[in-house]
Amino acid sequence: MKSAKLLLSFCFFAAGYSVGAQKIDEKNIQSHIKILSADEMQGRFTGSDGERMALEYIQKQFKGLKLQPLGVNNSYSQAFPFKSGVHGTGTEGTAHNAIAYLDNGADKTIIIGAHYDHLGLGENGSSLDANPKGKIHNGADDNASGVAGVLELARYFSKNKVKENNNFLFICFSGEEMGLYGSKYFTENPTLDFSKVNYMINMDMIGRLNPTTKAITISGSGTSPVWENTIKGITNTDLVIKTDSSGIGPSDHSSFYLKNIPALHFFTGSHSDYHKPTDDWDKINYAGEKEVLELIISVIEKLDAEPKLAFLTTKNKSMGSARSFKVTMGVMPSYTSDVPGLLVDGATEGKPAHKAGIQTGDVITKIGDYEIKDIQTYMDALGKFEKGQTVPVKVMRKNEELTLSVTF
Repeated sequence: MKSAKLLLSFCFFAAGYSVGAQKIDEKNIQSHIKILSADEMQGRFTGSDGERMALEYIQKQFKGLKLQPLGVNNSYSQAFPFKSGVHGTGTEGTAHNAIAYLDNGADKTIIIGAHYDHLGLGENGSSLDANPKGKIHNGADDNASGVAGVLELARYFSKNKVKENNNFLFICFSGEEMGLYGSKYFTENPTLDFSKVNYMINMDMIGRLNPTTKAITISGSGTSPVWENTIKGITNTDLVIKTDSSGIGPSDHSSFYLKNIPALHFFTGSHSDYHKPTDDWDKINYAGEKEVLELIISVIEKLDAEPKLAFLTTKNKSMGSARSFKVTMGVMPSYTSDVPGLLVDGATEGKPAHKAGIQTGDVITKIGDYEIKDIQTYMDALGKFEKGQTVPVKVMRKNEELTLSVTF
């Protein structure tokens, strides 16, 4: 666990910005992430005291930037109901979105968002730690990194002397880990005219860019006819960009896609600390996140003079969070891999895959009789098995094919 002894002073952080030509500031990114992922935030579980501390911090950043409140009753906050259990069951509670608006006098608005909730003390069953209960899950990458991106882009565009031909709505959602509660509620109860929304940018886990491969995935590239050419036309970056056309995925951009709004999701990939107490601020690649934010700015600038984007429906992948499986393997898939099969970024101790000997770096190619080509076919295969069943699993480990026995 990492603790940032900054919470007594975070109310005063908002004013510390430079004037003049605007650039993305790596130090700002680090400051936001250190505060939001401090132990004092207690993992920012939806509806918790830690979530409300994070909400207060985000609101003070919005206020310090002199952004217009666009929550409820002239505030930066929008309350919404949720249930703490799986699949809409469990204790009812109240959580909050944080919403701010930059009015450039334009006739269209770009929404820039990220979720700020995380897993709290590991009590809701989503942790990949072997014994999670009572451990603070700080969620530095997931998703303090995305919130820092929202706040730094809010600073960039609000201080930019050249005003864009778009207004901006900056929004930080809660309830994402529970099932996209906050973004779903906002899209059903928007605080601005949705007919004026141009497109949505979602940032979820943008803090662990691999410095060697520099690979980033941008999902939703099929939600408007302009995305692919725009992204391919960006030459002022050395990021290796992989696009995914689907408008549906396990993050908040899906809620906007379902309302016929073009949406992109920026993601730097999975890692072995995902949904574990070890996802801490000192493991973030801050220079890498700066590059991601600069890429987002490039996308926005290339489209700034264009008319409102047309929307396209896509061939959607099923969302893992919306599916119910009787079994689990306990592996973390790589979402940026191009190899055929499912590249394993991590295997949770004590889960079936780990017990069977599956390791980080293995590529799962077959489970039972089912060929595994990608994440979609992997999820489809999992739905075919029952708890207690033992099946052969084929993996490629370097240049060797192994068959391991997995008991669900």
